[in-house]
Amino acid sequence: MATITKKEIVNHIADTQKVNRAVTKQIVQAFLDQIGNYLAAGNRLEFRDFGVFTVRQRAAHKALNPKTLAAVEVPKSVSIRFKAGRTLKEKLKAHVPGGTKTTGARKTL
Repeated sequence: MATITKKEIVNHIADTQKVNRAVTKQIVQAFLDQIGNYLAAGNRLEFRDFGVFTVRQRAAHKALNPKTLAAVEVPKSVSIRFKAGRTLKEKLKAHVPGGTKTTGARKTL
């Protein structure tokens, strides 16, 4: 599995669409910035057939330190959940050996 960078995506879009790389980079960055702004405002983003981004808030709570078993306060946190849409799921199944079920990934802010 390879890691694809924003620069590689910009280059690919610029090449396939035959547009200036600098303009493509500005558009891609503006798109990413806007997604961040919408999510930071607590909005749900839906891209039909691709997927849905939602913001999840977890309340502050108490937990146990596994080493000392002492109670610790865990502050409230925010995470982003992505749920793949139908078309994306179908593309993923075509590239996963055996076409098995795929799971979504979560990233904590």
